[in-house]
Amino acid sequence: MPAHDVTAGAAGEWTLGDTTVRRIGFGAMRLTAKPDGSPSDRDTAIGVLRRARELGVNHVDTAAFYFSALRSANELINRAFAPYPDDLVVTTKVGPGRDPSGEWLPLARPEQLRGQVEENLRQLGRDHLDVVNLRQAGLDSIAEHFGALAELRAAGLIRHLGLSNVRPEHLTQALQIAPVVCVQNRYGLDQRRSAPLLRRCGELGIAFVPFFAITGEGREGGGVADDAAVRAVADARGATPAQVRLAWTLHQGRHVLAIPGTGNPEHLAQNIAAGALRLSEADLARLDEAEAGRAGA
Repeated sequence: MPAHDVTAGAAGEWTLGDTTVRRIGFGAMRLTAKPDGSPSDRDTAIGVLRRARELGVNHVDTAAFYFSALRSANELINRAFAPYPDDLVVTTKVGPGRDPSGEWLPLARPEQLRGQVEENLRQLGRDHLDVVNLRQAGLDSIAEHFGALAELRAAGLIRHLGLSNVRPEHLTQALQIAPVVCVQNRYGLDQRRSAPLLRRCGELGIAFVPFFAITGEGREGGGVADDAAVRAVADARGATPAQVRLAWTLHQGRHVLAIPGTGNPEHLAQNIAAGALRLSEADLARLDEAEAGRAGA
């Protein structure tokens, strides 16, 4: 569908913590490098962020470990938005880390999370973080880690807490410690393992924020999978496959927020325009039937 001047408001709104955000936001992961891995153009990346804001985006997802040679997503966000508007929610995440060469480090220990929070504060140029997601990996219990972040929330460094890459029992553990405003897991048309958690978040009034929603199974961070049903719906609707995937994601519940990322201004406009794409019951059934057939093959 043509992007024209469609704004993020077309996707509707949700209250994230204490701020109303448009349900289609922006993920900053892809801002730091071109598809070939070389550093992105700084001015273009900043321009994409500012254009997203002009198009009504007021929810941006980032992390201190989103960086490439010469580029840091947090510092690009700082340059694009400081001084930050009151209605802009910047969500970051802690837990994982990378050394200066880009190699991944072991998951931070609970006592190391304050340092990660402070690094996000420094890079973003802020005195508090709007939302911090604990991104877990391999933990049976997140109680100690989440408890450490709850202490930083009580100290005023963080306003709201969320979770990432978690199982339902992790959400239960966290809620015994402090409020949770969002859960960020991988989820999409052909990646639905988190469907029970999506439904649980809806019951609790917690935002569910899928990542990689417009990539196909097995294409983490890559292009959209070549799917016949997606292409057919896209052709019928005058849309792109990526727009159909985003629209399908937004149809999964009012509490579902999309955070597609790109360093391309044209793709940015297309992603935001997907918020205005209303799929019919027949469209949704066709997509779901195709996925059921693929899963059962």
